[in-house]
Amino acid sequence: MDRRSFIRNAGAASAGVTAAALAAPAIAQENPQITWRMTSSFTKGLDILFGAGQLVADHVKEASGGNFVIQHFAGGEIVPALQAADAVSAGTVEMAHTCSYYYVGKDPTFALGTAIPFGLNARQTNAWFNQAGGNDLLNAFFAKHNIYSILLGNTGAQMGGWFRKEINTIDDLKGLKMRIAGLAGQVMQKVGVTPQQIAGGDVYAALEKGTIDATEFVGPYDDQKLGFYKVAKYYYYPAWWEGGPAVHAFINLEKYNSLPENYKRILKDACAAGNAYMLERYDAQNPKALKELVAQGAILRPFSQEILDVCHKAAVETYAGISSVNPDFKTIYESQQAFKKDAYLWAQIAEYTYDTYMMIQQRNGTL
Repeated sequence: MDRRSFIRNAGAASAGVTAAALAAPAIAQENPQITWRMTSSFTKGLDILFGAGQLVADHVKEASGGNFVIQHFAGGEIVPALQAADAVSAGTVEMAHTCSYYYVGKDPTFALGTAIPFGLNARQTNAWFNQAGGNDLLNAFFAKHNIYSILLGNTGAQMGGWFRKEINTIDDLKGLKMRIAGLAGQVMQKVGVTPQQIAGGDVYAALEKGTIDATEFVGPYDDQKLGFYKVAKYYYYPAWWEGGPAVHAFINLEKYNSLPENYKRILKDACAAGNAYMLERYDAQNPKALKELVAQGAILRPFSQEILDVCHKAAVETYAGISSVNPDFKTIYESQQAFKKDAYLWAQIAEYTYDTYMMIQQRNGTL
């Protein structure tokens, strides 16, 4: 071999070794081995709520080639269900799957992350968060609590809950002890209800023992699983306090910021899949469950116009009072209100008229 060929071949081999040596650490930096713990505010028995979190954990592991692992724990396995946000803030866990409005005791602004009485419906919630600046507004607030949030579920409009007795007038609500979350508890308090905040897994026992007189939870599918119809037969609708409640992944802000950019994208994409999954599953399962609940003795009742009007007035007064002393709440609330007003202008033109016509066909048996 002549001298020039030897040098040329040796140089090419050296370049290949160098590239390989550099590539391996680069790949390792982009795809480090990371294990997180995610605590849930839900029990494993609530398979749609808990399942959305598990879907995220599974997607993240698969998309990262097993390098980014999120261990998923039910409420109570690491911390109590209603202390999930505290655990994230403190860094006890890296992540939680929870409802923001569980933490209104810290600041009423937390309610706006999930749902407020007479607030956004499910489609409006997703649109406001993802297309109208809602994520940025909420995350600016959550940053004060060392939390970064990503949408991870929506139940759709919920049912108004289970009552031991009929609720025909606003006076029938007075004196009731009711499990109800978020700012809805404050609104209900204005009309005479004593609100109770109880984790989902403990609600049935409280209702059975008479510790509470009524409870709201989600809708037919979950309510049937929890057996509320066995101890309170009157099933009211709609949950004017939860027209489209969002569920979130709460992530420790420092831990989120330290993730490689590709892991952040994987996590966001997984949460988007979980967000869609939850609403789709409820839309698919609730119709069958409602039929079965009625067959099992549940008595469906609508809230009266009087009750809705009085509660709406109480809600508006509540928001005005909070806004006057809480700038964070005021900013986010006014953004949601402005979005909702325009959204309903559009919805009544197309969606409402179409759905109303099709519902009439369903009732007439001509669908």
